[in-house]
Amino acid sequence: MNDEPNLQQFVDHLSSFSDDGAQSGTAVPVAGGKMPAIGIVQEIAGSGSAVSMDAALLHQLSTSPDMSVAMAGQVGSQIKVQVANAWLIANVRTMRAGKPGEVLANVDFLGEGQMASGGRMVNFRRGVTRYPIPGSPIYPVNTEDMRSIFAASDEAHIEIGTVYPTDDIRGALYVDPMLGKHFAVLGSTGTGKSTSVSLILHRISQLSPEGHIVMIDPHGEYSAAFKDCGELFNVDNLQLPYWLMNFEEHCEVYLTSDGSERQRDADILGKCLLAARTRGKNIEQYGKVTVDSPIPYLLTDLSAVLTAEMGKLDRAGDTTPYQRLKNKLDELRADPRFTFMFSGMLVSDTMAGFCAKLFRLPALGKPISIVDVSGVPSEITSVVVSVLARMVFDYAIWSRTEAQRPLLLVCEEAHRYVPKDENANGQAVRKILERIAKEGRKYGVSLGLITQRPSDLAEGVLSQCGTIIAMRLNNDRDQACVRAAMPEGARGFLDAIPALRNRECIVCGEGVAIPIRVRFDDLEPEKRPASSDPSFAALWRETGGEAGIIDRTIKRWRGHGR
Repeated sequence: MNDEPNLQQFVDHLSSFSDDGAQSGTAVPVAGGKMPAIGIVQEIAGSGSAVSMDAALLHQLSTSPDMSVAMAGQVGSQIKVQVANAWLIANVRTMRAGKPGEVLANVDFLGEGQMASGGRMVNFRRGVTRYPIPGSPIYPVNTEDMRSIFAASDEAHIEIGTVYPTDDIRGALYVDPMLGKHFAVLGSTGTGKSTSVSLILHRISQLSPEGHIVMIDPHGEYSAAFKDCGELFNVDNLQLPYWLMNFEEHCEVYLTSDGSERQRDADILGKCLLAARTRGKNIEQYGKVTVDSPIPYLLTDLSAVLTAEMGKLDRAGDTTPYQRLKNKLDELRADPRFTFMFSGMLVSDTMAGFCAKLFRLPALGKPISIVDVSGVPSEITSVVVSVLARMVFDYAIWSRTEAQRPLLLVCEEAHRYVPKDENANGQAVRKILERIAKEGRKYGVSLGLITQRPSDLAEGVLSQCGTIIAMRLNNDRDQACVRAAMPEGARGFLDAIPALRNRECIVCGEGVAIPIRVRFDDLEPEKRPASSDPSFAALWRETGGEAGIIDRTIKRWRGHGR
């Protein structure tokens, strides 16, 4: 007996609805299975196609104990179509009413799996080899099919949660494709973004305890999450040497003028900085030395060179730019807020030790460096981030002939450092992060961007992220920005972004086999970042000890945390 569905029977069945939409035919069984056909393919158009479905059957299936079947035909659910000995899987993007009892839907084809005995699906893979013919029956996807679709391969992966709408099918991220082509975590404030990032980094750290991860933490949230498995740096112990800055970063810190005056000041600074870097040193040991070379120099030497150059001038008016630079130098040395960077009269070559501790070389089971820049003065925060990001990139470039140690740079609040506004401050950090996004893959540098405002990010940077993890976004501009950055086949999932719950996300791109909607696992309290929202109702009932709180706060305030 032929198990193939009789197509004419099915077409007649689909059109045989009574005026009130009730079904007057019987469902056609799946080849070798028990699942009813729920509709037919109406139109094929590359990734996006159209189907029509039996509304009465969809209502019947909605009471199924299998959540995947109960979701059949709904926006965001999957359906399948048989083509020869393969199952094609498609995602339902939109739904609308057709004739009485008929539901029309647009679908995006995601991939295909082989048909095994009993109609089961095995060996699912992304992409479509052959498309179905209009009129082919479509079937709901059950949990066993979902298990086959989302089964993680032997490739290195981390499990981050459960696939919607199931309770037990695990959502996996493939580490090499995700990190090899960069990733972005996007979500409005309060959606559980920081906790989700902590979960992903904890899972990566468990998979690779000898990894090398540098995280820029602008709010001091993540120190609490990684105190046991990471190295924590802040203004008290970072000891970032000022001489690691390149010329552009020096200009951002030292120059205070604008327009043509700024260019003149920059020329003077460049000449004096090169003289200070080479002063009293055997230059032959370094090879070719430029103004960008990370060679230690004393601030007193730079000041002395400025004074010497000033003494060669004929007119007093010409000394103004030199005086501006000297004043800025003196200000930086005297300001205690800058001690973490501009400290001490004596300078030693600490570059090797700094790279070793920052990049976790060796990691010794603590693969992540959390750099808390919340205590850094706001006027040089972008320069500090620029130096750290450039150190990561430059180390990767100059260590190409050595045993490879790939590095992951994770940047929280990325829209602050790579803004859409071309004229914003902090051009050095913008340039280096854009360069890492475009070229980092070649040198073993991965970039992870975290932001609540993707519409404020430079467009080129987000488009370079191969994996996008999108949590709920409330702003239309942000949603449109993510839609533009995501691949075509994920459009049906994108429509669900405004309706996501906290700690739910849509993942698409290189890090997953097909786009998925995932509910993140709960993270142990000791591994969560310090980013929970205060309870106004509860905390406003507490009282007592206010005088002590104010005194201690003012002391820290005046002493900048000390």
